[in-house]
Amino acid sequence: MLFLYRISIFGYQFGIWLASFFNPKAKLWIEGRRKQKLVTLNESIWFHFASLGEFEQGRPVLEKMRAENTSVKTVVTFFSPSGYEVRKNTPLADYVYYLPLDTRKNAREFLNAINPKIAVFTKYEYWYFMMDELYQREIPLYMISAIFRPQQIFFRSYGGFYRDMLLLAQHFFVQDEVSKTLLKEINIDNVTVSGDTRFDRVWENAQNAGPLPAIEEFKGNQKVFIAGSTWPPDEDLIAKLVLIYSDWKFIIAPHEISKEKINNLLQKLPKEKTVCYSEIAADPALLEQKQVLVIDNIGLLSRLYQYGNLAYIGGGFGTGIHNTLEAAAFGLPVIFGPVYQKFKEAKDLIKLNAGFSVVNEASLESIVARLIEDEDFYRKASTNAKNYTKQNTGATDIIMNYIRTHDFLN
Repeated sequence: MLFLYRISIFGYQFGIWLASFFNPKAKLWIEGRRKQKLVTLNESIWFHFASLGEFEQGRPVLEKMRAENTSVKTVVTFFSPSGYEVRKNTPLADYVYYLPLDTRKNAREFLNAINPKIAVFTKYEYWYFMMDELYQREIPLYMISAIFRPQQIFFRSYGGFYRDMLLLAQHFFVQDEVSKTLLKEINIDNVTVSGDTRFDRVWENAQNAGPLPAIEEFKGNQKVFIAGSTWPPDEDLIAKLVLIYSDWKFIIAPHEISKEKINNLLQKLPKEKTVCYSEIAADPALLEQKQVLVIDNIGLLSRLYQYGNLAYIGGGFGTGIHNTLEAAAFGLPVIFGPVYQKFKEAKDLIKLNAGFSVVNEASLESIVARLIEDEDFYRKASTNAKNYTKQNTGATDIIMNYIRTHDFLN
């Protein structure tokens, strides 16, 4: 099975290399790894994230561990360019790298360079050679905000290699009891149900979100519908709402902000009523005249929700929805597409009538109409969304207390 794993790793690299000739992200994936130079450290604390979403998820633990260990260098790695390119200059790390391709040689060279005292992986990342090298060197590896489902390969009859990989971790901090039970069924007991550190991150953000004067001016005295991390299928639906609710303001923050993607979005919206965020600096008066604001930069979305009344979260017509909790923390009812089954918080919000899944234009218009017209229904949805977020904070403290107790950093 290890042979097949090696083949799959090199097959993946070859596929990315082929894609790099026409796909900018793939090119960054290849070139970023080829050009990076590792700095040799005496010791470090290593955090690895798949991409930007996992970075924000694990950020509360990263912040606390960095604050409590100021004499130790912090190394952050990303698998995806979308995480690395946005956070490569983060003040929360001394060094930010792409995770090298998972080979035995690369794992040894990487760990020889950064010399971690501890490693923390967030949610889904499992790389055999990196994990095995950590294990052999007796460097504790913690998996935080981990979540498991019966359909995953670890729990299949043919998943022995991947089950063995889990044995290389020092401890799992999982999001729910289901995950703990699944791990116990395959004889893994080094597990703590901590919850999801994203709740800590989004709640802190909601309590300390700084003002955005331009958004305040755009909002004025009108209600605001915010569509975050949208993809084209989401935007097709939102564009129809713009025409229906002319007395509402709309803010749309696409998941991808390349010139091509922004232009495609703009073509769906009424030209005379739409402005891009990048345009308002040159002419602030545009804000008063426009109904739709397209966010064509990165880093605003988590603060935008403080100005919203309703939120739509993109990705649910593709591989899965993006972060619903950022909006819920501000008390916004959240709407999303049909692909949400892998996201516990989305299922929880639906049960609380604070989250709503739509499958087409008609279902979106129906739920938006109810939330707008039924004040009591809206008020309960808003309250439930905010309370759900607040009540599920605390994962960071559970994780940090465990690590402190076991004294791995002293």
